[in-house]
Amino acid sequence: MNEIYPIMRIGDTLLISLQGELDDATVLRIEDQLAKEVARTGATGTLIDVSGLMIVDSFIARVLTRVVGMIQLLGSYAVIVGIQPAVAITLVELGVPMGHLHTALNAEQGMALLGRLRDDGGRAY
Repeated sequence: MNEIYPIMRIGDTLLISLQGELDDATVLRIEDQLAKEVARTGATGTLIDVSGLMIVDSFIARVLTRVVGMIQLLGSYAVIVGIQPAVAITLVELGVPMGHLHTALNAEQGMALLGRLRDDGGRAY
């Protein structure tokens, strides 16, 4: 597989850490890569770590929400972790609808949230 970003497997959870500045084509390739890896492994949880992204524009935000939807359709819970304060402010100012996404401050809290989602059938907060 021609991986853009390495996807680590921790038990039945996948972890991808996005860093640097992402162009639109790279984001689309990551989306495809992650969806295929969830399907291939049957992972029940996916952490998307965005702590290394200093800039998230509306296109990247839309792709992130879309990939979360794809992951969920494939039977995996998804949690986005590590959103930086400046990124959060930008997403709110842009009006990007992200209220339906599960988020956590860091990977440790994200793993705990994934555990609760699995236990509660997706209803954890």
